[in-house]
Amino acid sequence: MATGSAGDRHISIDAVRGMAILGILLMNIVGMGLPTFAYVNPAYAGGHEGADLWTWAINNVLTDGKMRALFTMLFGASTVLIASRAEVGSGLGPAQTHYRRLFWMFVIGMVHAYFLWFGDILVTYALAGIFIFPFRKLNARLQIVIGVAVLTALLGYHLFETAMLDAMHAAAIDPGASPAAIAAWKEASFLINPPASMGQLEIMQFRGNFFQALEARTRVTSLLQTTIMPTDEIPEAIGQMFIGMGLFQTGFFTLGWSNRAYGTLIAVGYGLAVPVTAILAWLIWKSGFEPITLHALEVWQAPTRPIIGLAHASVLLLIVRAATLPALTERLAAAGRMAFSNYLMTSIITNLTFCGYGLGLYGQLSRFQQLGVVFAVWAFILIWSKPWLERFQYGPFEWLWRSLVQWNPQPFLKAT
Repeated sequence: MATGSAGDRHISIDAVRGMAILGILLMNIVGMGLPTFAYVNPAYAGGHEGADLWTWAINNVLTDGKMRALFTMLFGASTVLIASRAEVGSGLGPAQTHYRRLFWMFVIGMVHAYFLWFGDILVTYALAGIFIFPFRKLNARLQIVIGVAVLTALLGYHLFETAMLDAMHAAAIDPGASPAAIAAWKEASFLINPPASMGQLEIMQFRGNFFQALEARTRVTSLLQTTIMPTDEIPEAIGQMFIGMGLFQTGFFTLGWSNRAYGTLIAVGYGLAVPVTAILAWLIWKSGFEPITLHALEVWQAPTRPIIGLAHASVLLLIVRAATLPALTERLAAAGRMAFSNYLMTSIITNLTFCGYGLGLYGQLSRFQQLGVVFAVWAFILIWSKPWLERFQYGPFEWLWRSLVQWNPQPFLKAT
């Protein structure tokens, strides 16, 4: 375990990816089982007092956007790793491998988004991945600088957007506001303060039959893919993928850093980024989750997300290096090797848990109560991944993806 590698796989990368795929569910579960906007504002649905408030607060500080950032950085790392292997292999070349992977990821992601989970990340990765591939061989430091620059530019855009929203709101509530100013604010504020009727409609449709749920999911998915994805998700993913490529080349994900370097990142993440994020969360709560204030403060939380995510990863990487919890790290590594399958299986399980054509629990569990579903899915992932890989070469969806990329069925069963 000291090298973090097994054959041509890096146990350290797989373990971190496994941790990220588990952590992502802590936030995704909110949108899977409650009206969409509850993901952003706990006062909208799911509870924001007592245990529900603490569930929101802890997730807001430690996991919201942090695990997704880590998962995205790992995608950037994998881009470099897979391209390097393709260069020395006898099959498809690096570019063919990469862009075929992206094409089929896009196709699977679109099916996933419309039929299972509107918060799909695969489509975003497929589109963002187009831009990063030509830069995979840049100097690691330059890749990290580019990534930080993209995320800084995105922060600037969001600050400008927030200022515009404030100006539009002020114009709309002015005693002499024109009908045009009021209408403009109503349209602009929809994404930060949708009407309660939208949530009630979602509850009714997701508790209904398959086609009613499909209608609700299609409405939300198309809205997200035409508004949030181009201006927010794709630029953020590009920036984080660049950072991931650079970090991989420095050896971060493969235990190439010293204990002191990992410890420094942990200290910065937990000693600086976490307190700053916690103060912003406290200010959101103090505002009573007022939509404009919440939106503005969450914009300022964005810079700390990758830092906290990397601090989480650093803790696990030190555990892998020390081999102190081998059973856990092996389970996490197996979950990470099957991250694609586990991501999609999570959506299938939660779909059948919350939708009306399953258990019909949509809108019935509070934010805190949803943790029971999270822990059950975590147990499933950690239990099934390792024995599956002892018998099969890949996870089921990894096998499908790889076979589509190669356009040839790949070996599935392991030789006895």
